[in-house]
This record gives sequence, C-alpha cells and structure tokens, in this order.
Amino acid sequence: MTAEQLLTADLPNVGESRSEQSGMVEIIRSSFAMVEPRAHELGRHFYATLFRIAPETRDLFPVNMEVQRSRLLRALVHVVQMVDQPDDLVPFLEQLGRDHRKFGVLAQHYDAVGAALLGTIALHAGAAWTPEVQKAWTDAYGIVAGAMITAAQAERGPASWLGRVLEHTRVGWDLAMITVQASEPIPYRAGQYLSVETPQRPRLWRYLSPANAPRADGVLEFHVRAVDGGWVSRAIVAHSRVGDTWRIGPPMGRMHVEPGSGRDLLMVTGGTGMAPIKALLEDLAARPETPHTQVFVGGRTWDDLYDFPSLRRLSYSNTWLDVIPVVEKDEGGSGAERGTLADVVTRYGAWADHDVLVCGSPAMIRSTVSRMLVAGTPLDRIRYDPFTMD
Repeated sequence: MTAEQLLTADLPNVGESRSEQSGMVEIIRSSFAMVEPRAHELGRHFYATLFRIAPETRDLFPVNMEVQRSRLLRALVHVVQMVDQPDDLVPFLEQLGRDHRKFGVLAQHYDAVGAALLGTIALHAGAAWTPEVQKAWTDAYGIVAGAMITAAQAERGPASWLGRVLEHTRVGWDLAMITVQASEPIPYRAGQYLSVETPQRPRLWRYLSPANAPRADGVLEFHVRAVDGGWVSRAIVAHSRVGDTWRIGPPMGRMHVEPGSGRDLLMVTGGTGMAPIKALLEDLAARPETPHTQVFVGGRTWDDLYDFPSLRRLSYSNTWLDVIPVVEKDEGGSGAERGTLADVVTRYGAWADHDVLVCGSPAMIRSTVSRMLVAGTPLDRIRYDPFTMD
C-alpha cells in the first residue's frame, strides 16, 4: 500500500461491518501473540529491514537503538490492543502522526515502515502467516498509517518548540523538578503530555506531563523520576543544567476535564502522576464554576508523596477540593490512609456518579482501574493515558 493509497484508506466504521472488524482483530491479536515472545529478534529484524530498504530513515533514530527497539514493541502492543476501539484509537493515531513531524517523517516513509513491519511479522510467524493473516495486517496497517499521515499533513502548527531550562531542583536522588520556558506558548491542555529531547540524549525522546496549566509566558514545570533503564529520565535528573536547550514536541493524551458535565470529579494519582493532576487542578481553579473534586495521592511511603504539601495548600484555599494522602507503609504516624490506592479508593465506594481520572505508573493504573470496575465504576467514566514510555 502506497502513501497515496493510505491517505484514502477508510478509517474504522463500527456500524458497517462489525463481524469483519471482529475477525480482523482476532486474527491480528492471535498472530501477534505468536511472535511476541521473540520481541527482541522482532525489533532487530524490523529496523535492519527498514534501514536496508530506506537508508535515509537511519538518521531519524538515535545512535543506540536498544531503547527504540523496546518502544516499537510497546507501540505495537498498544495499537493491537486498541484496534477494535476506533473512538480511542483514531484520536491516538492522529496525535501520533502530528507528533512524528518532529522527527522529519515524510509520507513515503510509511511505505517502508509497512513493508518492514509486515515482512518481519511474516518471517517470525512462519507457516502461520497465511493469506488471511497477511490481509488482516495489511488492512490494519492501512488504517494506522492513513490516520497518521492525514493528521500530519493537515497540521499547520510547528513540528516542535525550543525551550530553555530555567531551574533544576533535585527533590531526591531519583527525582527532579525542572522549569523550562518555551520559545512560545505550546497549545496543550492541562493534563496532556509532551515529548522532550535534551542535549544529553540527542534523538531520544521522553514523554513528560507539565505540572502547570498553560501560561502566556510559555513556562512549563516538569517532574521527572529516574527509572531503571531509563536513558532519558536518568540523564534529566542527574545531568540537566540551567541554560540547556530542550526540544519539545506537540501535545498528546486525553487527560482533561470537560466543562459543564454536571458531575463531581475523582482523581487518583501516584508518583510523578501528581504533575498532570496539579495542572488540572490549577486549570479548574481558574474556571468560574468548579465541580467538587476528591483527590487521592498515593505512594509506598510518605516520602513518595513528594509534592503533597502544595496540593494540601491548594485544598486549603479552595473549598471545592479535598485531598487525601494514601501510603502502603506508615511508620511515622502521618495520618494518611493505609493501603494501595486501589484498596483505599474502592473502600470509599464505587464512585459511579463521578468522572474519574487516574494518573501514575502503568502498574498503578492497571490495578486501580481493574479494582474500580469490579467495585462498580462505569468504564466510560474513567479516563487515563495508558501509553507511557521512557
């Protein structure tokens, strides 16, 4: 399928052929499950093939490809899991297409990526790569690439922005708060995330959520925790310096609060998931009408609630806001609720009449959302961004 054909590919239409879509989804998921255990080989072969058939794409990627190979698999898993959820998948792909402009990706590159991807899966699937499986993957890739190309070509804004580091504050050995001033205000919504590239890790990007609502002066505050194996996060925490120039990509994510829903809000957050929650609360505080908002902030110990004092001060000055700390281990008698966030939040009930936002690590999001669904929280009331990467 060429780039021109991808541009005219039909996006999923649930009403037209539900049985055909269900069959395609099942074929894709079952065939991917067969090759997923060989993920490392999959990534190596994909990129070797891509760079062979489109050598110019090599310059779009970092010198060290280890991190990039793991990102490929996570991106594939995410798309495969969402392929039968067009209402969620298509906006995600459109954001991804706009985001990929920062790499210099062109429409014709999607042809090479598609050939490398399908060829890699075919090789590792072996005899299981039947004409039916090939068609399912070809159709699915057409949907993915078509949505990304169309969104990228329709975008008229900058592909990226430059930002200068104004402050770098170590909160602990593995955590830092960084203030960056963008060259111009970035059009993100409170709760969304942005990709950043730093001079310490050229051509490696990490997604970070601003901890403040958009400001006219373009200032952004980021909370960054160094994670095991995190090339970018560890470099940001340990080596970022005032005066560094960052490159910042377009906004992504669906974490936002629509005005006028009429429902109260529940926010559940842990770790650096506090950053988008702070941005959302700052945005809410500026609105003329604000719903009653309950926030649960959790961690293993009290020290993990590194920015809780600022949330508490915000609750003191806003009657619509209640903030409850949650810790799994409380040796100092802090007065926090005891247990995991999933335990404590569901202990309070099903929250069926609330809009729910969950921010934190993928593991925390999975456990909290699963427990809330069992407790009776409607799925369509829960919002989270599951696609995170370092």
